[in-house]
Amino acid sequence: MSIKIGNAPCSWGVEWADDPRNPSWESVLIECRESGYDGIELGPIGFMPEDPSELGDALEKYSLELIGGVVFQPFHDADAKADVVEKARRTAAALSAHGAKQMVLIDSISEQRAPYAGRPNEAITMAQADWALFVDRIRDVAKMGTDEYGLTVSIHSHAGGFMDFKTELDALLQEIDEQYLKICVDTGHQTYAGFDPIAFIDKNFDRVSYVHAKDIDPDVQSAVIENQTGFYDACGQGIFCNLGKGSVDFVTARQLLLERGYHGWLTVEQDCDPTLDISPLQDAIANRQFLSAVGF
Repeated sequence: MSIKIGNAPCSWGVEWADDPRNPSWESVLIECRESGYDGIELGPIGFMPEDPSELGDALEKYSLELIGGVVFQPFHDADAKADVVEKARRTAAALSAHGAKQMVLIDSISEQRAPYAGRPNEAITMAQADWALFVDRIRDVAKMGTDEYGLTVSIHSHAGGFMDFKTELDALLQEIDEQYLKICVDTGHQTYAGFDPIAFIDKNFDRVSYVHAKDIDPDVQSAVIENQTGFYDACGQGIFCNLGKGSVDFVTARQLLLERGYHGWLTVEQDCDPTLDISPLQDAIANRQFLSAVGF
């Protein structure tokens, strides 16, 4: 099998490095290895040690490969540009220190867009001038990661941000040269946004560098759209379910990836609400078992 399977700290509820509810970084590595994964993402910069020797020793101890990392930051906020760039640079440095190649850019959830997750026809959009600057900020970080650190930089559409729906993703891909910006397909977020991730991979395969595996509960999705439920409440209602329990067709996804010659990572992201009674370890095990059952 040319596709390697990883997981990410967000599956343990880690979204922000300074959240006091976070588990320890080493416990995430231990449980990731216990669950049968080959690699782990970095998580938000500052969650795992930035000292290369400390993290490197731990990765070796638990036989895990560092896959890449996500820059989950407010690219939509012009006033946050310096902070976004600083965190992106730290992320790039941490990844390159361990030979990880995937740096994923995500426009973080915003107050303006979170209420309209899953409803592209209702969501507010940027003015053209703001959009142009938004694109510039993404382009600048992508070029930095590519040219200065030798990373493969990709864009990841995400519910509740300004890079969410297919029209926005298509427009961004037209504006930034694929030399600098690839695509990280997230099967769950694209389904939530109302478009088919498998068809999207097929159409854009030459630009897809990375895949996040996530599933969507179709009953919850229908209810939150009908009730105009915002992103955070939808998460609390369990819209992101365990793999194989939702509407994403992972059997067809596997077949397509193999037929098209995908040789990268498939990384599980079981986005979860850390305030709920959850068992990240049991979810990680169940998700790995499901992927094995369908041939990954």
